[in-house]
Amino acid sequence: MTTVAHDTDRTQIIDAIVVALSDVLRKELTDVTEETRLFDDLSLDSTSVLGLLMALEDALDIEVDPESLEQSHLESVGALAGYIAESR
Repeated sequence: MTTVAHDTDRTQIIDAIVVALSDVLRKELTDVTEETRLFDDLSLDSTSVLGLLMALEDALDIEVDPESLEQSHLESVGALAGYIAESR
């Protein structure tokens, strides 16, 4: 994959994560970056993570494999985007 296509793909994944986070948290998120931490900055819990993953599966037409998902993949928006990009 070319760098431009990779960057575009990653940008689309991050955009989808922000939209899904907004839906799950039921509030508009305007200052989310790749460095935003899901648990520490956004106060996600295990229930909201499940909702986030289900929303991303629908939005990106992917299937998240719970066996391959590790805590480190949920540390930040960027970490989750990286996991999704690698899983595609």
